[in-house]
Amino acid sequence: QVQLVESGGGTVQAGGSLRLSCVASGRIESVLKMGWYRQNPGNEPEPLATVLGAGLKEYADSVKGRFTISRDTAKNSVYLQMDNLRPDDTGVYLCNAVIRTLDSFYQRDYWGQGTVVTVAS
Repeated sequence: QVQLVESGGGTVQAGGSLRLSCVASGRIESVLKMGWYRQNPGNEPEPLATVLGAGLKEYADSVKGRFTISRDTAKNSVYLQMDNLRPDDTGVYLCNAVIRTLDSFYQRDYWGQGTVVTVAS
């Protein structure tokens, strides 16, 4: 089985920066996609940034020019560098990955528990 563990959340002032990390572990055969979502209470998760196995990156319009996603394939990890943070960036940031394990040819969608980001102003 696979686990995703996020870290790096916290409280910052508007205009500040944070760097989030997500590490996938388990019997991983291949990681097809990893990305970050944001969820506020009562709202649906919002996709923010995604990187494919080949390195192609996609960003939501709300974070373009401010957030940067990167990966370390050797560590099965993905990072989100967040700059020029705004109060409306506040929320629970969830790591998501599409992974094929060594035990099955099926690819599945995995989620971390989330890390909280609070931007004060």
